This record gives sequence, C-alpha cells and structure tokens, in this order.
Amino acid sequence: MDAVGGVDLVFDVIGGDIQKRSADLVEAGGTPVSIVGPVEARPAAGLAVDFVVEAGRAELSEIVRRVRDGRPRTNIDDVSALDDAVAALNPTERRRGKPVIRVRP
Repeated sequence: MDAVGGVDLVFDVIGGDIQKRSADLVEAGGTPVSIVGPVEARPAAGLAVDFVVEAGRAELSEIVRRVRDGRPRTNIDDVSALDDAVAALNPTERRRGKPVIRVRP
C-alpha cells in the first residue's frame, strides 16, 4: 500500500480512531472536516470544521413527503473524473447545475 500524506482536506464520516489517523494526513494549512463530532486534532495554521446533523421524525417524514411529491430535483451540470476535479469545481463560465466528481471509474 502506498503511503498517503500531505493532503489539503479530509472529510471524516466515521469518527473515532479513523478520525485521529486521518488528521495526521492533513498538511499545515489544511482542513479536517467531520460530520460525526468535534475534530480533535487541528493542523498547524489550518482550520477544523465539524458539524453534526440530527434528523428527527418530523424532518425525516418531511423528506419522505417531498420525495413522494417529486419535489427534490437534481440539477447536475457535468460528471467529471477525479483527475479533472479542480477544473470542474472552478469553472471559467457560469453553469446551470452542480458538478459531480466521480471518484471511482
């Protein structure tokens, strides 16, 4: 397995030991982001972001109702390979939809 390190961003959806190990990968000035709880290790000169979403019965029921009504619409502009992510996320012209980055072939 190749060594990984010096990344700008880690998006943690697992927490615990994985979050701690992932924090070691973020270079100075990078950003660890967590959706499972507070980020314990902050990179030098960097920013750590954490947010937790807790949906209750009412919120989940509203989502189900909207899906049944056909209200959520996905407006995708383009699907790009991971190698083209920088260009896809920094377009030179106005786009009507959101970019999607395909991580696996």
